[in-house]
Amino acid sequence: MPATPRILVFAGSVRSGAFSGKTADAAQKALALQGAEVTRISLLDYPLPIYDQDLEKEEGIPESAMKLARLFASHDGVLIATPEYNGSVPPLLKNTIDWLSRVRRDGDKALKPLTGKVVAICSSSEGQFAGIRAINHLRAILQRCQMEVTMPECSVPRGGEAFDDKGDFRDERLQQTMERVASALIEQSALTAGMQR
Repeated sequence: MPATPRILVFAGSVRSGAFSGKTADAAQKALALQGAEVTRISLLDYPLPIYDQDLEKEEGIPESAMKLARLFASHDGVLIATPEYNGSVPPLLKNTIDWLSRVRRDGDKALKPLTGKVVAICSSSEGQFAGIRAINHLRAILQRCQMEVTMPECSVPRGGEAFDDKGDFRDERLQQTMERVASALIEQSALTAGMQR
């Protein structure tokens, strides 16, 4: 029997009512309906200073980064929903990834939370372009961190109008795309889970 994949889901914005947060919620629902064990978190609960190599040298990896690194390590796959800021990823998300990429050990154990981890990506924006510039940048960053980025992706245009009162997509095509994203992430994460358990 295939292992049930454990999927970590979060948004790249912590703003109240953020479209990326609603997109992450929709992803959480799609993943759960397809049988994944989903953990939904907010980066608000993992505050981090701006990455600074001098700070890292003097004080080490911040505890919030270590907590996140352990969460990444304990899940088979990750889904990230990013907003678009000035045509790219928001500083909160980039800073989080930068800190995670610096984690090498957890006490006496090796720990590389990003390397080889399966990840699906989504984007959203107020306009018609749906955050596609941000999602392209995010893909490049994650691949540079040696993460396994799945296809397809889900980009949500006109975020203010995209969701109904229940948080579901109004557009059936977007819902179908999210279901495909969830299916692909579950399939690849299940392979990882099977190999590691």
